[in-house]
Amino acid sequence: MSLRRSEWPPGGIVRFVCHGCGAEVDPARVLPFRCPRAVEGDDVDHVLAPGASAAGFAPGTEPDPFLRYRALLSPYRVLRAAGLSDAAWTDLVGALDAELVAADGRGFRVTPLGPQPALARAAGLAGELWVKDETGNVAGSHKARHLMAVMLHLRVVEAARLPGAAGLRGRRLAIASCGNAALAAAVIARAARWPLDVFIPTDASPAVVARLGDLGAAIAVCERRPGEAGDPCFARFREAVAAGALPFGVQGPENGLAVEGGRTLALEMAEGLRANPPEAVYVQVGGGALASALAQGFALAVEAGILPRLPRLVAVQAEGCAPLPRAWERLGATPLQDAARARSRFMWPWEKTPASAASGILDDETYDWWAIAEAMRASGGHPVVAPEEAVVRAHALARAHTSIAASATGTAGLAGVLADAPRDAPVAVVFSGVER
Repeated sequence: MSLRRSEWPPGGIVRFVCHGCGAEVDPARVLPFRCPRAVEGDDVDHVLAPGASAAGFAPGTEPDPFLRYRALLSPYRVLRAAGLSDAAWTDLVGALDAELVAADGRGFRVTPLGPQPALARAAGLAGELWVKDETGNVAGSHKARHLMAVMLHLRVVEAARLPGAAGLRGRRLAIASCGNAALAAAVIARAARWPLDVFIPTDASPAVVARLGDLGAAIAVCERRPGEAGDPCFARFREAVAAGALPFGVQGPENGLAVEGGRTLALEMAEGLRANPPEAVYVQVGGGALASALAQGFALAVEAGILPRLPRLVAVQAEGCAPLPRAWERLGATPLQDAARARSRFMWPWEKTPASAASGILDDETYDWWAIAEAMRASGGHPVVAPEEAVVRAHALARAHTSIAASATGTAGLAGVLADAPRDAPVAVVFSGVER
């Protein structure tokens, strides 16, 4: 692969900034994963996020979102600032896409979005219901979008021989997940020929475990230790990262690159909904990366005039594990910057063993809670606790009234619609996570 250098790289130096403490990171020199000032027990909500791009919302015409929206992606901006050409980015994305097709039978393409009138009627809605279908995406969900951005950054620092590439290939990737995120990580790691360790719970789906093995992932089953609070898989993942592994998960506090790749989903939705913008978007929330990414992407679209206003962000959690609504209630009128410096007052692990048919959103903590709270305030949104009956009914309705084979996790946003009963307002949901 030829990596052609530009004669004059556009733009300035890319910086990541922590919303909790204000620390700045140069992603060309330091991998923008966990905030460098984060100290265990300091109670600050450390999350690195890329600074704004001067490019604005100027989508291309390519069907691959990582080409279509490249000007808004920090790995692309790092590549260009390092002196590599636009064609070099196309080469990197194209080579990885070809390997994804070989590993999973598909690469990244803009996914379907459209109204579902039969489903709207069955759900008792008088207004339009738009569904973004991510079940045909790489590895069967939106999760691969997040991780593709991470892998592209790793590939960029390698290709440009930047200081951040030092020792990269001697480090394994690591993720804590029992489902869609694990499969997405395994597919992308296989495509990139990078070794991956996956930390899964004892009750992980046998089908998922078998597929992870087929993709060459090393699997570690994690039992909950006596007196241990929070997700044991996440704890083992953190231990692996402390020992030198690269965090290849979708939790914002652990990897500042992960949320950014998910913005491409919101950008696609903004383009598709510009003539019929929804009043609200109902989004299933586990760790929170999807909701955070959608909020950031919609904000970019509003700033560019693609959407006239922010859709209300409605964050949906199952009653069997709902730390975000609890945090929202405690937040009240507290300034968000104050909340970022007192995280444990608002967000802590769910005390009971999480349980729901929507197993993929049973994260003990909403890791990206702060960014979601910020987005709900900005858009006039709110959280919804979906009763388990609504979770089960949403899944049944989706299977009966659409051709989308989404899991109960994937249809949990619709469970929030059922619980909230918006009636006449046009709303949108994301179905993500194919039924396995």
